[in-house]
Amino acid sequence: MNDIPRDDRPNHLSVQPEMVDGVLVVTVEGEIDHDVKDVLSQALLFDDSAPPSRIVADLSGVTFMDSSGVNVFVTAHRRVSGAHGWLRIAGAQESVVRLLHLVGIDEVIPCLATVEEALRA
Repeated sequence: MNDIPRDDRPNHLSVQPEMVDGVLVVTVEGEIDHDVKDVLSQALLFDDSAPPSRIVADLSGVTFMDSSGVNVFVTAHRRVSGAHGWLRIAGAQESVVRLLHLVGIDEVIPCLATVEEALRA
């Protein structure tokens, strides 16, 4: 697990990637902002030329996300779509869902209630 301590706030970001039936499930907890966007990006795409083709981002533990997080998800979606894959968001809390809806990401990236639903969709 990649933990980034947050000296200025009590919250932190924890990112845990795991393969489940050939799908990369990335469980994220804490706050997604400019300071931690690179860690999230690395977990989703491994920073290499061959990204995973199927990804579920479990955001059930995310308490805050700003436009930096949105940009990471848009980039990840473009990369996996280019490889004929998909990205799905699962379990986002209401504040994160509102942001995703406000910027229209929920029209491009499926947002489902649970990881199980995202894996089956």
